[in-house]
Amino acid sequence: MPAPMSEQLRQDMQCESLLECFHGLKRLDKQCFRVLTQSKEPLTVDEIAEVVDRERSTAYRSIQRLLQAGFIKKEQINYDQGGYYHVYSATNPDEIANGMQRLLNDWYAKMGQLIREFEEKYAENANTQSGPESGPGSDPKKGSNSGSDPNTETEVTAER
Repeated sequence: MPAPMSEQLRQDMQCESLLECFHGLKRLDKQCFRVLTQSKEPLTVDEIAEVVDRERSTAYRSIQRLLQAGFIKKEQINYDQGGYYHVYSATNPDEIANGMQRLLNDWYAKMGQLIREFEEKYAENANTQSGPESGPGSDPKKGSNSGSDPNTETEVTAER
């Protein structure tokens, strides 16, 4: 489960923490991404696996998560005699930063909407519960509960 926002704000975060925070990427994913950003040319999964000292299948899963997040690009290289293989390279950092900024803006708008809904919901509940005659079975427009069912009156009294 992710840490609460208040705890995250107290942490000393590094820029690589954004990869985890925004996209849930793992430590190995960040290592693979770093390898690709430091490479002058695209790399195969086998080459990446060798650098991070992991099995090919493990490195492949990280590469897939990075692809899905849009942090890397895949290119198909065709052999002259038939067949092909894939190489991977890092996406331009400006594109990644712009994507994270858009995601943050969307998140911020969503949180603002949820806060407004929270205010409306609980302000409405607070307004209906304030006042001496409020409670279940009472209607502020009708005045007191006199003449109502004695069991209802007991419930209202018990809730006060």
